[in-house]
Amino acid sequence: MNVADIVHRLRSSAYSPLVIGGIGLAAGALGLSAAVFSGLAGSGDAVAGSLTLLALLAVHASFVLGVLLGGDGRWWIFGAQVWLTYLPLPLFGAAWTPVCGLLAGGLLLLTGRIRSPVLVALALACGPVLLAFPDVADRGWAVAAPAVGLLEYVIVHLVLRGDRLSDAHAEAIGKAVSLERRRFTRDLHDLLGHRLTALVLKLQLLQRLVEEDDEKAGAELEVTVSLVRGLAADVRAVAHGTRGLSLEAELSSASALLESVGVRCQVQVSCRELSPGEAEALTHALREGVTNVLRHTEAKECSIHLMERHNLVRLTIRNDGASPRRKTESAGQGLFNVAERMAMLGGWLEATPAPEGSFTFTVYLPHNR
Repeated sequence: MNVADIVHRLRSSAYSPLVIGGIGLAAGALGLSAAVFSGLAGSGDAVAGSLTLLALLAVHASFVLGVLLGGDGRWWIFGAQVWLTYLPLPLFGAAWTPVCGLLAGGLLLLTGRIRSPVLVALALACGPVLLAFPDVADRGWAVAAPAVGLLEYVIVHLVLRGDRLSDAHAEAIGKAVSLERRRFTRDLHDLLGHRLTALVLKLQLLQRLVEEDDEKAGAELEVTVSLVRGLAADVRAVAHGTRGLSLEAELSSASALLESVGVRCQVQVSCRELSPGEAEALTHALREGVTNVLRHTEAKECSIHLMERHNLVRLTIRNDGASPRRKTESAGQGLFNVAERMAMLGGWLEATPAPEGSFTFTVYLPHNR
């Protein structure tokens, strides 16, 4: 944390720990100043005492600010405070005794970084030690100095603790927003990308059937309308973060879609009942694999196998018609999303092209029941 951070936080919230703590410290400093000014009033040292007190407050404030910034406070500043605390005593007398509370607070603040009982003992003694010089000390303030220092120590550490908690809270909110943004982006791609790809293919097929005056155009129109309705439902699902995916229904839909565009499809399933999270992840993987078949190949045959062996579920989509120059699309958004979903459940993704023009898309998912 630096000065700019402190200024930003002071401006960002009237109820931030820094603001509340700063008000408390300022109130304490004003109280001590009022006691000193009251003691100096009417004496010939009022002006000199006031100027010296202002200098002492500036030095102490600089030291406390150094602690708030994450350091120990500079030692030369603390040394200056020691001199400004004790050297003026013979001149200003008992009226100067209250400032020993500031010195006690500074010593206690040092113990936050330097764990030493000596510092604690000095903090407790810096006021009472003046009782040995009754001519230049106010007994009440001399005894109260350790309590004043302890109060300042508590306020500063509460400010630091509250500031850290505020940072942790802001970080947690930021992570939650980032995760939700990532979820929205991932679902938008995975849910809508497949629908849009299928819709484009269906519209192209419908256009060709209409141009050829084929009687199948009416049936294809109904399928296209169904796809549009499904797309609208997916948009609502993404917007509201709801889940309505069925792996069984998606397997049937994938087979029907591939067959409708001229790709012979074989589906084989041999798997125990899956948890909702596992089924959802595999459904997204299935959609991405089928989308890749439709979008990036001129496939004539495709096989979809969902198997389980040794507590490991494997979904494999193998197709022909892939371009020989096609490379594994590990950097693509769709495969990246699938790999991310699998990794969240302890699984992984493999996408491997073969020289003869086939392409295999496989995901593995641990399944323990």
